[in-house]
Amino acid sequence: MEKKLWYVLRDLRRPNTKERAYQVLQDPQYDIERVFTPTVQKIVMNHGRKEVRTVPFVSDLLFAYDSRDHLDAVVESIPMLIYYFARGGGYNNPVVVPDDQMADFLHAVGQQPDRVQYFTPEQVSPTIYGRSIRIIGGALDGYEGRLMSRRGSRKKQLIIELEGLLSAAIEVEPDYIQLL
Repeated sequence: MEKKLWYVLRDLRRPNTKERAYQVLQDPQYDIERVFTPTVQKIVMNHGRKEVRTVPFVSDLLFAYDSRDHLDAVVESIPMLIYYFARGGGYNNPVVVPDDQMADFLHAVGQQPDRVQYFTPEQVSPTIYGRSIRIIGGALDGYEGRLMSRRGSRKKQLIIELEGLLSAAIEVEPDYIQLL
């Protein structure tokens, strides 16, 4: 039996399509063990009326946890769904996120999904990184990372990264912060 991994996939459909790939992959017919895409709330116009919708933060990015053989068959059957390949990584070597890194990321963003801010790699510059910290206590006990440094912000936010793909800033209580 082939090992299950977190594969990074791309949904090449238009962002305004009715059914996105992450929604399609949750259908029991595909039997994918886990699917994750970072989502945010946005206000959109629908027939002249504003409504709040949950939409993917990055329209073409999703993560699927399954074996490569099974995912190959699924990707083959869904048009406009492809693996994400790293630049210079060569063909047939899709990007894989280590299980422990993805588990930490999912746990952290799952604690307060309405209070998470996502960032693309281009949005996170070296100037945004603050001091190195460890969280002691609370839901994120044991997490290590960097504080987000923003002028005028009173919130303390821990930056958690999926290297080269996505970053998330999660609000933490100042009492739980230990400087490293």
